[in-house]
Amino acid sequence: MAIDSGAFSPKQFRVAIAEQDDWGTITPASGSPDNDWLEIDIDSVSSPVLNVVQVAEPRAGSRITNATDFFQDNKNKVIEIAVSGTLTTEIGDLLLSNWSQGDSVVYGIASNIAVQNMTSATVNQTANQLLSLQIVSPTTNKALGFKDVFCTALTFSGDAGTEGGRIKFSATFKTGSIPDLSLADIAIDTIHSANFDTMSAWDADDRIICGHANVLVNSFSLNLENDVTFAGITATGFESASRLSEIIATADFSIKYDGNTDLMFENFHDQASGSAEGATLMSHTTAPADGTFGFAMANSVITSLAFNEGDIMMLDVSVKALGNGIGSSTKLVSIGI
Repeated sequence: MAIDSGAFSPKQFRVAIAEQDDWGTITPASGSPDNDWLEIDIDSVSSPVLNVVQVAEPRAGSRITNATDFFQDNKNKVIEIAVSGTLTTEIGDLLLSNWSQGDSVVYGIASNIAVQNMTSATVNQTANQLLSLQIVSPTTNKALGFKDVFCTALTFSGDAGTEGGRIKFSATFKTGSIPDLSLADIAIDTIHSANFDTMSAWDADDRIICGHANVLVNSFSLNLENDVTFAGITATGFESASRLSEIIATADFSIKYDGNTDLMFENFHDQASGSAEGATLMSHTTAPADGTFGFAMANSVITSLAFNEGDIMMLDVSVKALGNGIGSSTKLVSIGI
């Protein structure tokens, strides 16, 4: 066989995602109602972590690993997929609705949220609780296809010195189902658009960190976690998935040290146990809303604080969102896009 003359640029690979109706069935080419394949505006394609179980060690009686000693299992494992790129409205809606288990802006998770359980009997999803994902190869019928996918972690970030403060994202997905690593070509219904947001959309009096208003933000990252645990191994992978671990919302900021933030060290030191220090808000208005990226934590505490010496004195501050009690519908975190 002659050497293949073809070569491909990493930029030719694409990633697309879609809502999925039924457990075990990747979203088809035609899609279910409103379940279009959307292209993610990615910076680069990362290899999925397939996590196959392998044993490749010699057994008793030989110093050599023989072919009969090798064992591999591709069912009792959880696949992880990570993507990052520029946040657009269409993709933000899809990721946040899956992460928050909701289907409308403003996205959020309430203090009294219940455990979410799904099984192989799950059908007719309406709240974006299941996703299909494909890494599209430039060669024909060689896409990497993943079904029964959950978005378990999201980070939204921006830096005034990078891309003018344009909002970027990174997302982690997990699935416990067997993938199709030679997926037939599926048409992408919506190519990623230029519909993005920047930090410059936020108003000064609506930039608040733990009750400190009018902060000057140089950079930020909002970190969201809502993990999935898989159980019940079958020939097609796991047959049950539950979101039952801690739901976490934290944020990190680089802000200017000035008369609006000079009390932060005292507040950090004197925070009272069992109470919140204050609200955190980054928005173009008094609360996150549909149409512009922003987020709010009704209750938050400072978890880390330090000077950051540069051309001017800055502060690096980290905060964590707190719930309002297990009987409260107050949102742990709210995100508009």
